[in-house]
Amino acid sequence: MGAVGSSAQMPYSMAPYPPNQMMGIVPPASVGGAVQPSQTSGLPSPPAQLAQQQIAYQHIHQQQQQQLHQQLQNFWANQYQEIEQTTDFKNHSLPLARIKKIMKADEDVRMISAEAPVIFARACEMFILELTLRHVYG
Repeated sequence: MGAVGSSAQMPYSMAPYPPNQMMGIVPPASVGGAVQPSQTSGLPSPPAQLAQQQIAYQHIHQQQQQQLHQQLQNFWANQYQEIEQTTDFKNHSLPLARIKKIMKADEDVRMISAEAPVIFARACEMFILELTLRHVYG
């Protein structure tokens, strides 16, 4: 056993080395200024790490944007096909009476054709679907 304070009896949290040496960073003055901190530890210096993280983030963000763009193109192509193939206009997920009531709330609206609430309902459904798609992939 050694004296109190010797490195043999220090707890793990208290290493006998200065903080720079524990992290693998040697001050340039101790080696004549020829060795950079990133060369001693094998790890990039903090600014280089930050730059690498930013590049990686930008790459991932770009991939996500491309994926979202592709998903939106597929979505609208499918919507267009579905609209072309629709023969039954009586199935809606939104209540037509409520849509008609909202349309009549405008004082400039006098008469509403039977097709207008149906088209408006379908447009609202597509809008909600696109917002959901953008939320999931964006």
